[in-house]
Amino acid sequence: MKRNLVYLTLAGIFITNAVVAELIGGKIIMLGPFIMSIGIIPWPVVFLTTDLINEYYGKKGVRQLSLITAGLITYAFIILFFALRVPAADYPNISTVSDEQFQAVFGQGMWIIAGSIVAFLTSQMVDVFVFWFFKNRTGGKMLWLRSTGSTAISQLIDTFVVTGIAFFIPGKWSFSVWMNAAITGYICKLIIAVALTPLIYAGHSAIKKYLGENGEERVSGEK
Repeated sequence: MKRNLVYLTLAGIFITNAVVAELIGGKIIMLGPFIMSIGIIPWPVVFLTTDLINEYYGKKGVRQLSLITAGLITYAFIILFFALRVPAADYPNISTVSDEQFQAVFGQGMWIIAGSIVAFLTSQMVDVFVFWFFKNRTGGKMLWLRSTGSTAISQLIDTFVVTGIAFFIPGKWSFSVWMNAAITGYICKLIIAVALTPLIYAGHSAIKKYLGENGEERVSGEK
């Protein structure tokens, strides 16, 4: 029961941050001369929970959750698709959001969601592979290496793929703007991921303490 509760808690954090990132991804912010999507901010939390799930539930646990999350993102895509096609009320002071405003916010989000589904599944599979590569090579030691290493590689793929599909392919950005945003976003993700490294150790310690000796047993990377 305890292991199930831990998995559900991590899965909830994982899914919530993934969906929120999709919803806010259309807002572009400036960091000095650099640009990036604000939707990048929740993703390091997704990869942090990925590492904890990897640690205690193995490849199978991450893959199952990744497929479920991709399905939920697709579901959000379908809901937005129909919501964009239902006209707002014509009566004055009834709808506080016009069709144009709704389209401006969530219309771009459709491309972001499409890009994210492809980037998300690809990066998650890479994250799992790199995580277990480092874990097997280090004999289960150096938690920071497999956590940060897997995140650094998987987020590189995720950032360039999602911004390419969401903004470059539809013609919203030029190639130079895409490179600017992707590189800035990746560096930002990497900085946040490194800053969150202590939380990996804290989460690892809290889960180990909560599960105790009988429930703490972790699965291998082959499962």
